Amino acid sequence: MVTRRIALVSGLALAIAVFIAVAPGHRGWFDVGVYHGTVRHWLAGGDPYDYLRPPTNLYGFTYPPFALLCMLPMALLGWHATVAVSVALNVAASAVLLCWLVDPVARRRGWSRWYAFALGGCLLAFYGPARDTVSFGQVNLLLLVLVLADARLLSGRWARYAGIGVGLAAAVKLTPALFVGYLVVTGRWRAAATAVGTTAAATLLAWWVLPGTSREFWTHTLWDTSRVGNLAYVSNQSLQGALARFGVTDKLPWALAVLVALAIWAWRVRRADVPSGFALTGLAACLVSPVTWVHHLVWVLPALVVLADSGRWRVTGLLYLMLSSSMVWLWWDDGRSALGVLGSNAFVWISLGLLVGLPLAGAGDRTHEKALLSSNA
Repeated sequence: MVTRRIALVSGLALAIAVFIAVAPGHRGWFDVGVYHGTVRHWLAGGDPYDYLRPPTNLYGFTYPPFALLCMLPMALLGWHATVAVSVALNVAASAVLLCWLVDPVARRRGWSRWYAFALGGCLLAFYGPARDTVSFGQVNLLLLVLVLADARLLSGRWARYAGIGVGLAAAVKLTPALFVGYLVVTGRWRAAATAVGTTAAATLLAWWVLPGTSREFWTHTLWDTSRVGNLAYVSNQSLQGALARFGVTDKLPWALAVLVALAIWAWRVRRADVPSGFALTGLAACLVSPVTWVHHLVWVLPALVVLADSGRWRVTGLLYLMLSSSMVWLWWDDGRSALGVLGSNAFVWISLGLLVGLPLAGAGDRTHEKALLSSNA
């Protein structure tokens, strides 16, 4: 049995490694290039938000100033060393996520833990948004670790420290701020206050170090959506992206769609345990954000784990394969025909479907929280 499992894992890992090596679509560490170039431009006396990544000269730094402070050590590294560190951090974050998401399920179901971890590692390596996160040199896996650290804290003996991870993640990038909303909606007031205080402290620190840059970001750069690219671009798998591909540019329909999504989210998270609630919040954050590039869909990972743990293996497998594919690109120039509306927004429909239909472990069934608590002990 052990020999067969080792052979299966080895063969699967080799096949995925070959696929990643030869498949088209490597992103060339574009985003970490933006971070690296911005830091060097800033230290040379330039405005961080004026920097544009060559050779396109179109895309610049879009995160709050606190993120710039966190990335300051890049100034000490050359380009290749920066890429190596980016890959290493994403691999480390992936390992942590596997321990936190897969290990509790394996323990509760009596699975071989090394085997579950190995298979989970292969599946995560093949997961399309995770591949793109590593290939772009993005920070979403690291932010997901920060957020899920709070999920574990809420379910364990160190609950008084919950909120720090969410607060730091929200200070680096705005999308995780919805997890502060989760803490408020579910009545976790101490954790919510900690999260808000952490975000405020980080933001004020950045304002103290970079007053002019902070003022520019919060009064101008934040509201300039043209900096992140074309909202109708097929990689934008948010509600606003779907509406833009259909030709709807008015903000009112988007605002109404966001309100409906948030109402569904708020109603469901109040009935959910912590892991399910965090999973729903990740889905909602992807939907309501004005821009959700495909690689941002690493925030869907907790929902896929919750879905699989509920016994819906076939549905989980189908959704996983769809999200791991590049199917939306088949309709990159067709967002209005019947098939184009379905295909170009496939990941939006998946997120919506999971937001509405994700099985929950509610007040009467806290098995997820008990598993997390036992793994924290």
